[in-house]
Amino acid sequence: MQANVKTMAKIKNPFIVTGKIEPEYFCDRVNESNRLIKSVSNGNNLVVISPRRMGKTGLIQFCYDKPEIANEYYTFFIDILHTSSLREFTYLLGRAIYDALLPRSRKMASLFIQTIKSISGKFGFDPVTNLPTFNLELGDIEKPEYTLEEIFRYLANADKPCIIAIDEFQQIAKYPEKNIEALLRTHIQKLSNSNFIFAGSERHLMQEMFTSSARPFYHSSDILELKAIPSEIYVPFVVKHFEKRNKKISVENVDWVYTLFKGHTYYIQRTFNEAFADTVEGEECSKEIITSAIDNMINANDTIFREILSNISEKQKPLLYAIARDGEAERITSSEFIKKHSLASASSVQAAAKKLLERDVITQLNKKYSVTDKLFAMWINRIYGVV
Repeated sequence: MQANVKTMAKIKNPFIVTGKIEPEYFCDRVNESNRLIKSVSNGNNLVVISPRRMGKTGLIQFCYDKPEIANEYYTFFIDILHTSSLREFTYLLGRAIYDALLPRSRKMASLFIQTIKSISGKFGFDPVTNLPTFNLELGDIEKPEYTLEEIFRYLANADKPCIIAIDEFQQIAKYPEKNIEALLRTHIQKLSNSNFIFAGSERHLMQEMFTSSARPFYHSSDILELKAIPSEIYVPFVVKHFEKRNKKISVENVDWVYTLFKGHTYYIQRTFNEAFADTVEGEECSKEIITSAIDNMINANDTIFREILSNISEKQKPLLYAIARDGEAERITSSEFIKKHSLASASSVQAAAKKLLERDVITQLNKKYSVTDKLFAMWINRIYGVV
């Protein structure tokens, strides 16, 4: 039995793509994690901006597990990407706080029940576990503004400082209710024992929310831009973990994958997760194995990508295809770019770019446009026969 346990430990896949990442398998982010911890532990709020799938969620969870955070704070995390109203936001926040506190502090869980009076009828008691239960459904929140006020009042009375991370924070700007930013800002600035991490992937929206003097969150937080882990750090990380498990991979092949995905953490990790699993112990991970792993990823996302494409208008698609072909496109309204890709006109390109940016299908950085999801760009190029 012990031999089996050792064997399992020895062949554990080091390229983790879901769930908690142990420090041994967490690549770099030393400066970013130090910055995040320093900011929130010194009483500041922090904005984390990065392209989707660059590892911002993993970074936050990694910092939450650090002793200086885990031992001193209550930590909460919600992802609001799929929310579309203040009611959903309030539901997720309340649920996350209660679920996180129940195993850590019976006292604070009980205080939560006592404070959130607007939905008090949804709390019960489990006679088997001797623990309170929270049977809240989305429809039970009849007055989200009032319930939200109660949640913030509860945080203000917590017996330890709190850190609340809200992922894809730009989503609140899309809610139908008016003045959501002002409402949240008013509640947040009253809290003396809680700090917030506002994470987002739609750069133009996040920057406008926190750098425009006309917006409630103007200059309310430190800003951390999460960029790709440098190849000189990521490439040796991959090679090392192959070698530690008696497998080989060339620096050139790792660098090829890194360049292919422009350093995007998730797809690099996903590629090497599958390539590692397909490499026999004692042998080398070939480019064929890596290519097969990438092909499998593209094929697995085919239905999703077709759905995305079906929701993009006919007028926007030519620009999307052009940017996908170029990888990084500059001066997209220039006559040279328009002629190269047989586009209609500068005004049509400008209108299409605005819509694609708003939907986060493309992104703009340093005056260069690219498809936000690098795997989606590869899928587009395959459809149109571009290698």
